Amino acid sequence: MKKGVSKKNKKGQVTIFIILAIMVVVMGILIYLYYPQIATTLGLAPQSPQSFIQSCIEEEIENHIEKLSLQGGSLHPSHYIMYDNQKVEYLCYTNEFYKTCVMQQPLLKEHIESEIEKEISDNAKDCFDSLEENYKRRGYTVNLRRGEINVELLPKRIITTFDYPLTLTKGGAEKYDSFRVVLNNNLYELVSITNSILNLEARYGDAETTIYMNYYHDLKVEKKKQSDGTTIYILTDRNNENKFQFASRSLAWPPGYGI
Repeated sequence: MKKGVSKKNKKGQVTIFIILAIMVVVMGILIYLYYPQIATTLGLAPQSPQSFIQSCIEEEIENHIEKLSLQGGSLHPSHYIMYDNQKVEYLCYTNEFYKTCVMQQPLLKEHIESEIEKEISDNAKDCFDSLEENYKRRGYTVNLRRGEINVELLPKRIITTFDYPLTLTKGGAEKYDSFRVVLNNNLYELVSITNSILNLEARYGDAETTIYMNYYHDLKVEKKKQSDGTTIYILTDRNNENKFQFASRSLAWPPGYGI
């Protein structure tokens, strides 16, 4: 009986080993065939230069956009009013009573683009330095030429283009003329509405906000009157909570008087 049991155990062990060997072979074939997809899914594959730059600087750009959106379009406002512990820049202003305001940033969109470009230059240098070092460690010859940074506010997105031609050589050569970081953001639309409100402030001294909300159903426009005649406008996208706020002082009345 013991010998029979022993032979059955040995056969069972051999069968298990055969099954395990087959599984190992199959797993090896699957890994060989699908390693790029698996590595990418698990974050093991090396990033492409474009993905590297996007992940390196994307959050920095988003932070600057959020900050300037709460400050009237400037990262370091020079002419502002404090509202809710926040510096809010005057985009239309007069220091006189009974007079309409004068535009302070007639090219608001271009001003915002310039603000972002200047603020991310140091971070861009760090990111491209890291990219260069990363590929050198992997045995590449790296030829990187640093050029201009261009930020564009476009409908429903913000595109930052780095004109930094890059050539990577290791056996063959990979060439990149530029790098683009794309953010889904509707600042372009909010700035367009801001310009419309500012034109009304400069012409008539006030803007009726309900017309914008009747036309743009996803938009919330708040108008906060201050004691010195300043009006804080707050534009909020109800879908994503993106916000742009700014200040205007137009047709102000002296204390004790009313319209």
